[in-house]
Amino acid sequence: MNILHIYKDYFPVVGGIENHIRLLAEAQAARGHTVSVLVTSRDARTRVETVNGVRVIFAARLATILSAPISVALFRCIRNETPDIAHIQSPYPFGEMAQYLCGRARGIVLTYQSDIVRQKITGALYRPMMERVLARVDRIIATSPNYVASSPVLSRWKDKCVVVPLGIDPTPFERASAEYVPPTRDTIHLLFVGKLRYYKGVDVLLDALCELPRVHLTIVGTGPMERAWRMRAQQLGLAERVHFVGEVPDDELPRYYAACDIFVLPSSERSEAFGVVQLEAMAAGKPIICTELGTGTSFVNVDGETGLVVPARAPRALADAIMRLSADADLRARMGAAGRARVRAEFTLEKMVTRVLEVYAQVVETGVVVCPSRLGYG
Repeated sequence: MNILHIYKDYFPVVGGIENHIRLLAEAQAARGHTVSVLVTSRDARTRVETVNGVRVIFAARLATILSAPISVALFRCIRNETPDIAHIQSPYPFGEMAQYLCGRARGIVLTYQSDIVRQKITGALYRPMMERVLARVDRIIATSPNYVASSPVLSRWKDKCVVVPLGIDPTPFERASAEYVPPTRDTIHLLFVGKLRYYKGVDVLLDALCELPRVHLTIVGTGPMERAWRMRAQQLGLAERVHFVGEVPDDELPRYYAACDIFVLPSSERSEAFGVVQLEAMAAGKPIICTELGTGTSFVNVDGETGLVVPARAPRALADAIMRLSADADLRARMGAAGRARVRAEFTLEKMVTRVLEVYAQVVETGVVVCPSRLGYG
């Protein structure tokens, strides 16, 4: 099958969707498919490279507005492609418009990663085009049933939606956890991993730590909120218990998961649509605390089974959940084991790739709507 992925950025740009596309594209290429990725360049030059068996077209970028690269070359490049499947990652308005106006694919699949949450005016202006795009695509992939149910956009297109959760290779995280020997200590160590953006809720977690004098927190990642959150930790008197370690190479990251007692994803807005980092922590056998956003966070982390789910933007509830898990090592172990089993059962890269290819095959060969229950979700 000839597959074209469409988004704004690709490796070496690092981000949740960028990493997802890379994993998916390389795995599809490894299965013998012809795979291309069309994204924007970081400069004003169009070029084509082959990266790990994937043909990557970098279309010249003119500017970036509200995190969206502007590229006229993107429209020209997509006109030259004749794939069996065009797979759009949304939201990226220019990629969606390029496929809508100039695309020549036999079938179109769109993965709806998130509603447009923060740019409300931009989202309202783009909504008419988005409706036309969604009307034309053959299938819409959502990463959780929660998002289909709660999204004001997807609720209007439920008949086209298929749930295909994101997936990871759990092996590095399982291996690091098995090899780790915890030191003797009387403190609890929390871990947060992610880009330090407005919706991640680290400020709420810092407020919760004020109630937990024996708890330490390691924060892996950088981003626009780093300086403000460092200052907040100092102002709250938490500097000695909150450790900002910056970006961590992929091969070192599993050790951070192995060394923590509890993983916390305290996100405050629906921009947190899934939370792949939860899968990594679960693969390492760690219990999760996340927030209820009506998105995939509480689909991945099952409350009372693999961890605890608390209301968003509620420091007291977050502190109570941390205290509950801190006080019960057996509960942490049971939830960690359940999380590891859940990742192996539902969230591996292998399962994700197979499910996505099933959607493609149905679009190209029969045009019959894929029943979500066939993919394991009703």
